[in-house]
Amino acid sequence: MALALYIHWPFCLAKCPYCDFNSHVRERTDLVAWEAALLADMRHEARLTSGRKLTSIFFGGGTPSLMPPVLVEALLREAEVLWGFAPDIEITLEANPSSVEAANFAALASAGINRVSLGLQALDDKTLKFLGRLHDVNESLAALDVAQRNFGRVSCDLIYARPEQTPSQWEAELDRALGFGTGHLSLYQLTIEPGTRFATLVREGKLTPLDDDQGADLFTLTREITEAAGLPAYETSNHARPGEESRHNLTYWRYQDYVGVGPGAHGRRLGAATVRHKKPENFLRAVDEQGHGIAEERALIASDQAMEAVLMGLRLTEGIEPAALATRFGFAAHELIDPAKRDLYIGIGHLAMDGKRLRVTEQGAPLLEALLAELVPDMLVNA
Repeated sequence: MALALYIHWPFCLAKCPYCDFNSHVRERTDLVAWEAALLADMRHEARLTSGRKLTSIFFGGGTPSLMPPVLVEALLREAEVLWGFAPDIEITLEANPSSVEAANFAALASAGINRVSLGLQALDDKTLKFLGRLHDVNESLAALDVAQRNFGRVSCDLIYARPEQTPSQWEAELDRALGFGTGHLSLYQLTIEPGTRFATLVREGKLTPLDDDQGADLFTLTREITEAAGLPAYETSNHARPGEESRHNLTYWRYQDYVGVGPGAHGRRLGAATVRHKKPENFLRAVDEQGHGIAEERALIASDQAMEAVLMGLRLTEGIEPAALATRFGFAAHELIDPAKRDLYIGIGHLAMDGKRLRVTEQGAPLLEALLAELVPDMLVNA
């Protein structure tokens, strides 16, 4: 059974424009103390999940591409001792496309990283400034070039459905991105989250987001273009050449176990949800006092697990196998998916059954959130 490891690095070693101010630590970080704490946190999880090889490792958080390669190497070496690695293990690191971070890529590759997820976000300087990014396009493309020369697999992130963005503008930008030759693209629609600068601008009438219909049109266009280019959608916002899907994220969407290590890391393993202390100083104190950084560990009842598995799994193009999930969590199939709603949406072309698997169709994909709300029975939600 797959097991994934998520390692959260919440800060930079020096002040960095990409860091959340609240997660900053002092410029003189005690790397010896951090290595010891992260290793202890990792060993706690390994004691609970021993005997299962790791299929993927993901370094995320603040600016993990500025982690000292010697620390990355130490963590990977210990992870292999504790769990063992699957033969084709995927080891991913998130990175911003800055020249400072790109300078670290060769050393990180030597430390064991074999895949990088690069947050390009946009391919024009005006939009990057609007999104609050400090890198420009030239710096992004230089970092991408360095990444492609050092890592076997590279993924790029872009944000679309931006205010005033037209289909022709997005098509040109996406075509350019596809021309870089990466095997994976994560393409996210811009969302206006409460409490953000964007939400304030909308409230003040200084920013007009695209409406739902315009966003849906761009979503459909995105899937058509990536499909034609040989990087079909395998999840709502993720597109890849066959065989280059993110194995780590597939672990999440297929509702398999993953352990979280480091400040603020979340995990799902052995039927429990874990959350680590977010503030670095609280995390270090917890590890010192209890041998791990867990702030909360909550047993998930079967209905919670089943609902999460359905909601996550239907984001995937491959869909889910309701009967198998029902057996896994101790329910009847009709208790996971409302049969009347399922048949209704199959009839109008929003869902399809491929043998035992239920999936959302291309026609239904833009309506995913509404479909999910309809399909999960009240009895499961209220269990």
